[in-house]
This record gives sequence, C-alpha cells and structure tokens, in this order.
Amino acid sequence: MYIYNVTINIEESIHESWLQWMNTEHIPAMLATGKFSKALMTRVNVEEDMGGITYSVQYRTKSKAMLEKYYAEDAETLRSQSKHFEGKFVAFRTELEVISEH
Repeated sequence: MYIYNVTINIEESIHESWLQWMNTEHIPAMLATGKFSKALMTRVNVEEDMGGITYSVQYRTKSKAMLEKYYAEDAETLRSQSKHFEGKFVAFRTELEVISEH
C-alpha cells in the first residue's frame, strides 16, 4: 500500500472557493482515475511564516506501479486544473510506503 500525499498551503483570500473545488471537483476526479481507493483530507495545525492555511491530502493506492501509472496517465491533466488558483498556493508532494497499520 502506498500513500500519495499532497501538502498545500493556500492563501486565505481564496481558501473557501479552493476548499469547495477540492471537495466537489478535484478529489472526486482523482478517485475517478481508478488508481486510488481512498482520499483523506486534513488541516495541518501549524502557523506558517508566510501565512495561509495548510492542508494534507492523502490518496491511497495499492502499489508503486499504480502510482507510476497515475503519474504517466493522469497527473499532468489533473494538476493543470488548479490553474485558476495559480500563484495563490504552494504544494509539495511525497510518496509514503505503508509498512504496517495498527
């Protein structure tokens, strides 16, 4: 099991519209690729020097191969859909390999 984690810091001025877009469009589109079984969105409780509100979105996938397939087939298109928020957020992505769950 792998988790594709996207951490995003979003400017407060567009926070509400971005949050609605994430919940009604982007996350459903990610799941619709068939490459992720589940998504979890959390707010990161931290005060950033740059301001804004920080979130972590974790998408579960069954294998590294499936994650690579997402990168090859879907990532560019889905990332480009956030262009209307361009310049208003910073994002970084990490891959997590699940070792055990308790």
